[in-house]
Amino acid sequence: MNEFEIIARFFAPLAGEGALGLKDDVAVLPQRPGHDLIVTTDTVTQGIDFFAADPPDTIAQKALRVNLSDLAAKGAEPAAYMLNLSLPRDVMEDWLEAFVSGLAHDQKEFGLSLLGGDTGATDGPISIAVTAFGHVPRGKIIKRSGARVGDAVYVTGTIGDSGGGLAVLKGEAKALPDRDRDYLMGRYRVPQPPVKFSVPLRELAHAGIDVSDGLIADLGHIASSSGARIVIEGELVPLSASLKALWGDDALLRAVAAGDDYQIAFTGPPDLAGPFTCIGKVVAGEGVALLFDGREISIPKMGYQHF
Repeated sequence: MNEFEIIARFFAPLAGEGALGLKDDVAVLPQRPGHDLIVTTDTVTQGIDFFAADPPDTIAQKALRVNLSDLAAKGAEPAAYMLNLSLPRDVMEDWLEAFVSGLAHDQKEFGLSLLGGDTGATDGPISIAVTAFGHVPRGKIIKRSGARVGDAVYVTGTIGDSGGGLAVLKGEAKALPDRDRDYLMGRYRVPQPPVKFSVPLRELAHAGIDVSDGLIADLGHIASSSGARIVIEGELVPLSASLKALWGDDALLRAVAAGDDYQIAFTGPPDLAGPFTCIGKVVAGEGVALLFDGREISIPKMGYQHF
């Protein structure tokens, strides 16, 4: 199949309003009165963000969901996305069918559609770049820079599971029970960003960020942008039973630096209640500190670095 046959057969059925049937060089992005348009982009690459043997539908879902995580952390509701694919010349139709099924599933689950993009051949690894668009009521975007001294620090979900899944896929803990292995690998392959939490988050958060490079590293971005210090109580960081079974006493230090969680860390007034966990506080100063039993502990690795 050539490029245009691939687009017509596999991707045109995913196209939504403004996509012009994927038959033009541009798309029209519908606007929402009284809202700001939020844009984010991320690339996932074979050998770095996913394995060649991973199911194609999960590869598609990961590529899309890492962007939806960014939108959710800003309080934005997803609207549409663009997709750039660099594929091997001998890509199989079965692979494309499964890949597209993953996108179709997530379009339905999260309420967005494909606007367009580009498809090309490569002699290198598969590379998938998604640009996602979302809407937030005008002036309501949740920035990194809004943390205030006296805020509490919260995080959704559990931390470190994706890193644990990567460790399992690389051969760690062969004796781990199948249910724990499957859970952790599932979290690596298909992130679970709290997209529906984006709307209530607007009324709770002073600052927010998605946890992609590691909890400590990403909270460091909030601390730096806000001119404040964030203190995390290690005992409060939510870790799954499966991750504890994998990493034991090392679970906390490995989890806070693992990355690929795609949960939301945010600061807001103390004593908030909801689908999140309070893990610390914002104080005067700079940087991030991790405490355990009231004592600051050294963090060997702050988070994932791309270079």
